[in-house]
Amino acid sequence: MTDLRTRLSAIDARIADAARLAGRNPAEITRIVVTKFHPSSLVRELRELGVSEVGENRQQELSAKQSELAELDLRWHFIGQAQTNKASAIRRSADVVHSIDRARIADALDRAAEDDTRLDVLVQVNLTDDLGRGGVEPADAIALAEHVLALPTLRLRGVMAVAPLDEEPASAFARLRDVADGIRTVDADATWISAGMTGDFVEAIAAGATHLRIGSAITGPRPDRG
Repeated sequence: MTDLRTRLSAIDARIADAARLAGRNPAEITRIVVTKFHPSSLVRELRELGVSEVGENRQQELSAKQSELAELDLRWHFIGQAQTNKASAIRRSADVVHSIDRARIADALDRAAEDDTRLDVLVQVNLTDDLGRGGVEPADAIALAEHVLALPTLRLRGVMAVAPLDEEPASAFARLRDVADGIRTVDADATWISAGMTGDFVEAIAAGATHLRIGSAITGPRPDRG
């Protein structure tokens, strides 16, 4: 717990410094702790340290942890690639889905609603030249956002992206900011920008990121899945 507290404090201090450097209020930025492959016990420790926003990449792991920790006041973010056949399971466990990259997954999540509660979602944008990577092409992002806006049980929050490995993060996140600005022309309330991980969150904050997805820099090395 001591090491976890130290790592969490160190990251939060770096986030605050980066926000101030960018002329922003650190309180505007949400830090999501990604707990991929870590046990539920670590999530409990994080909650004791004040963490309330947790992210998972895999539906099975999200569902298992959310069920086991249902009594805790946590907001669960699904940040992995969503599959239509797992939409119901994702919908039951996630409070936010960051990876809407095609109309079919948006439709599947909408159909999976069990009541009139709206699910917060983000349009994932592909910033690479690889069409096989997750995310919609930047030129098609507004059209997908408009599709999401027409679905009654989804609430569009903004955009998400991962910076390419072969491009400076500042340049990539500037392009994402342009996409975000475009989407806000069709929905002024879609103000979230989910961008930035351990190695590039400073650049993401400078580009306007509102949500950071940070894993091992806080949680420590991922356990051997054995």
